Amino acid sequence: MDIRNKANRIRLLNFSTPQMRAFHFSWFAFHICFFGWFGIAPLMAIVREDLSLTQTQIGNTIIASVAITVIVRLAIGVLCDRIGPRKTYTGLLMLGAIPVMGIGLADSFETFLLARLAIGAIGASFVITQYHTSMMFAPNVVGTANATSAGWGNLGGGTTQILMPLIFSGMLMLGVNEAFGWRLAMMVPGVVMFFTGIGYWFFTQDAPNGNFSDLRATGELPEATGENGAKHSFLAAAKDIRVWALFVVYGLCFGVELTINNIAAIYFFDKFDLTLATAGLIAGLFGLMNIFARTLGGVFSDLFAKQGGLKGRVRWLFIALICEGIALVAFSQMHVLSLAIGIMLVFSLFVQMAEGATYGVVPFINKKALGAVAGIVGAGGNVGAVGAAFLFRSESLSYQQGLFYLGITVLALASCVLLVRFSDATEAEEAKAYRDAVGDDVGAGALSLR
Repeated sequence: MDIRNKANRIRLLNFSTPQMRAFHFSWFAFHICFFGWFGIAPLMAIVREDLSLTQTQIGNTIIASVAITVIVRLAIGVLCDRIGPRKTYTGLLMLGAIPVMGIGLADSFETFLLARLAIGAIGASFVITQYHTSMMFAPNVVGTANATSAGWGNLGGGTTQILMPLIFSGMLMLGVNEAFGWRLAMMVPGVVMFFTGIGYWFFTQDAPNGNFSDLRATGELPEATGENGAKHSFLAAAKDIRVWALFVVYGLCFGVELTINNIAAIYFFDKFDLTLATAGLIAGLFGLMNIFARTLGGVFSDLFAKQGGLKGRVRWLFIALICEGIALVAFSQMHVLSLAIGIMLVFSLFVQMAEGATYGVVPFINKKALGAVAGIVGAGGNVGAVGAAFLFRSESLSYQQGLFYLGITVLALASCVLLVRFSDATEAEEAKAYRDAVGDDVGAGALSLR
């Protein structure tokens, strides 16, 4: 679709334009969804005792928390194309808050599993975030915009590791026991999600010139029927081998990050005999790297595009993936706490840069089916997480061994990036769009505080 008046700069402290309101609301909404999605992860040592869960059962809940997201992400991208990101995000936030708060009612493995399955749906928020920023920003900064909004959203995976044990401790200070404390703590992200949904409805719009419904009424945007309909756009995306290559690639980076978010706290808790709060703090460092790491992935994607066009974006993605695989293998071999933390941070840097680099490529695959492409690629992240989770559910395989095999898998499948190619005509068209966007604001950086 042809969207006019996209922003060619990211002015972080400017909240007056629809582009920047969408940017800030989209990353904050994804952050809060991530908080609710993985809020239970740093409390699993407590939940394990309360519900008498085995390692296999914990592994099954991890799989449930990411498996349902595959289906929802596929649907949510098409929904964005049809009704716009504003309505889609509002509905997901407000409906998703219900199971987040409701997980506290779980009293057995089965009910806990169902709750984590339902909560997993809010992981589709990522697709809406990437869709919304792609609608709002021009080619010269779209990689940075997508990476930063997603990175600051993913930061929720770090803050939840740090804050949820503190919220849990606060509940205990109120006089409740541990079994009731973790249930009460999960009310916090649920309530925040609900009110964020209300804010998204009132303070954002679908595109720079207005909402999709208004743009279709004026003829600026075609009706979502026929060749512009949901079915056609999804099929167009599904027939493109590049989409499925990126589907695998995103599983190798975001899928790995989801897995680490689920197991990091309990891994450090068990392996290095730490307290729950300390293990959560260390695990939180992995997610906190998102404050800049994923942004760097997008920044480098835009810089490589300046020199090498779309081929440059693909080249950078391959480099980031290889470095991620090497760092993950190294992390799996660490037996000293200080070294494990240091290598984990290096690994975190590259896994998140690879994610940013992936969505530096996505907006250029098929602009007429952007939602479908974003949804399929995003679903790949969760398929990767489901596959990785099977490495950590077996009683006969240690978490350390699982991490090693996961790193080898990343290295082996990184070559899928090489399937992402663009025609000479597309390369020329996007090179011109890049120059035009830069020409509108010569000398300005992609990110600024004004």
